[in-house]
Amino acid sequence: MAKNEVSHRGRIVSVTPELTTVEIISTSACAECHAKGMCGVADSKIKEISVPTDPYSEHRPGDEVDVVLKKSMGLKAVWISYVIPLLILMILILSLSSVTVHEVYVGLGAIAGVAVYYLMIYIFRDRLAKDFVFYIKD
Repeated sequence: MAKNEVSHRGRIVSVTPELTTVEIISTSACAECHAKGMCGVADSKIKEISVPTDPYSEHRPGDEVDVVLKKSMGLKAVWISYVIPLLILMILILSLSSVTVHEVYVGLGAIAGVAVYYLMIYIFRDRLAKDFVFYIKD
């Protein structure tokens, strides 16, 4: 695996001419802990990722594969999902507080601003999905 890639091991669930669906098991850091049975915080989730099908590959359902995403796309996802909403939240809280708006309205305005941001992300999800393309590494 190259340094500029993020890879997850998965199992192919289905293959169509357009998309290959790969099932990966996402585990938290707690899942590897020796005391996970005692604390109950450990979790793992099964996620399905759709990958464009390579017409020249011979992958079949049940095959174990590595699903790869460029690390720069992962960093872009962190910015879109965490950093920008935090900045919006902080800017709205500080700017509304400076104009002496009541604290309840400051909180509601900040939450509304972040909600509008996530609504815009939801509306443009198809455009964003074109940027975040996973691929299967042979």
